[in-house]
Amino acid sequence: MFDLRPIGYVIGLLIAILGATMILPMLVDLAEGRGHWSVFLESSVITMLSGGLIALSCSNGLRAGLNIPETILLTSGVWVVLPLFGALPLMLGESELRLLDAYFEAMSGLTTTGSTVITGLDGMARGILLWRGILQWLGGIGIVVMAMVFLPELRVGGMQIFRAEAFDTMGKILPRATEIAAQISVIYIFLTLACMLCYVLIGMSFFDATVHSFTTISTGGFSNYDMSFGRFTGPAEYVAVLFMILAVLPFVRYVQLVNGNGRPLLRDSQVRVFVGMLAVLVAVVVFALMRSHSHPFEQALRESLFNLTSIITGTGYASADYMRWGPFFIALFFFVALIGGCAGSTTCSIKIFRYQLLFSSIRVQLQRIRTPHGLFTPRYEGKPVPPETLNSVMVFFVFFFVSLGLFSVALSLTGLDFVTALSGAATAMTNTGPGLGQLIGPSGNFAGLNDSAKGILILAMLVGRLELMTVYVMLTPAFWRA
Repeated sequence: MFDLRPIGYVIGLLIAILGATMILPMLVDLAEGRGHWSVFLESSVITMLSGGLIALSCSNGLRAGLNIPETILLTSGVWVVLPLFGALPLMLGESELRLLDAYFEAMSGLTTTGSTVITGLDGMARGILLWRGILQWLGGIGIVVMAMVFLPELRVGGMQIFRAEAFDTMGKILPRATEIAAQISVIYIFLTLACMLCYVLIGMSFFDATVHSFTTISTGGFSNYDMSFGRFTGPAEYVAVLFMILAVLPFVRYVQLVNGNGRPLLRDSQVRVFVGMLAVLVAVVVFALMRSHSHPFEQALRESLFNLTSIITGTGYASADYMRWGPFFIALFFFVALIGGCAGSTTCSIKIFRYQLLFSSIRVQLQRIRTPHGLFTPRYEGKPVPPETLNSVMVFFVFFFVSLGLFSVALSLTGLDFVTALSGAATAMTNTGPGLGQLIGPSGNFAGLNDSAKGILILAMLVGRLELMTVYVMLTPAFWRA
C-alpha cells in the first residue's frame, strides 16, 4: 500500500508556493492600472488555501525519505497538479481561456515546452505575460533539480550514470544532494539576473528583459509577442544565444566551478560534443542560406545561430520563419529538435549523453563483428559503462521513438495532416515549442487545433518532460502492487 501523505504534503507546499508567486503579476497589473489585478489576487488566495489545506491534512504522515514508487508518484504528481492551479489566472484573466486551453498553456509553461494557444500577445495585460514567464522559470529550476536529484536515483533512461558524478565524487565539497540543489538554485537565479541585465543593456525594456530572461534561462521560449523573438533583431539574438547555451550546460559543473574546480566543465564530453556539433550545424546552415537565398553573411550567421540554438536547446524562440527556407532546412530543424543539450540542465529532448552511449555501443558492436574473440566494452568519458545503464539508454530510445509514432498516429486520427501530426508529437515530446507546417510552425500557434489534439499534446508534453519511463512505469500493474 502507498502512503500518499508524504506525497500530498510536498505537493501541497509546492501549490502554496505557486500561489504566492501570483502576487508578482498581481502587482504588475495593479501598477498598469488595467483592472486585472483582482484575478491574480483571487487565484492566489484559492491556490495558497488549497495548497495549505492539502499540506496540513497530510502533515501527520511525514517521515524521512520516500521509496522509489512514492518518488515516482511525487515527480509525476507535481507536473500534473501544478498546471491545474497555474491555469487559474489564464481562465479568469484577460485571456479568458477554456479549462483545456488554460491547462495546455500552463502545462506548456511548467514543462518549458513553449507551445502557446494564446493570440494577441502584443496587447495582452502585462500580468498574464509575466505569469507565463514565471511558469516557465519555475518549471526550469524544477527540471534541473529533478534531473540532478530524482531521475538518477530512479535510474531513468541512463540518468544513473550521473549519480556518482553529481554526488559521490564531490564528497568533500558538497556531500549532500540538498546542498547541491541549493547551490544550483543560486546559480539559476544568478544566470537569470545576468541575462536580464544584458537584455536591458542592449535596449530591451525592463519588462521585456525580465520576462525573456525567465524564458531564456529556463529554455522555455514563451515571448511577449506573437512574432516571438522576431520582435528583436541584432544584439538581442546574440545575447539570447549566449544564455541559451549556458542554460543547457550541466548545472552540477557550475556548482563545481563555484567551489573552485573549473576543470570538469571544460573536460565534460557532453559540453565539447554539444558546442562542436552546434558549430558544425551553424556553418552548414550559413553556407546553405548564403548559397540558396543570397543572405548577407551577418544575417545568415545571426539567423542560423539563433534559430538552431533555440531548437537544439528546446527553447523554441523563432526570429525567422524557417519554413520558408526550403525542404532541406525543414528536415534539418526537425532532426535537430531530437538532439537536445546536456543532462542535468534545463534542456529537453533525448540529450547528448544518450547519443554518446548509443554510438559507443554501436562502435563496440562493430568491433566485435570485426574481431569476434576480442573483448570490447562501451565507455563514457573513458570509464566502462555498466550493462544496466546501457540497457536503460537503449530502452529509452526504443520507447521514445515508439511513443513518437503512437502520438503521431493519435494526432493524425484527430484530422491533422502528416507534417502537423508528426512535428506536433515531436515538439511536445521534446518540449521544444513550435512545430512544422503553417498551423503550428514558427509563424503560427496551437490555438487552431481541436480539443482532442490538444489533450494528446498535453500528455506528450508530460511524458517527454518526465523522461518517459517515469510515466510509463505507472501503467504497469506491478507498480501499484509494490
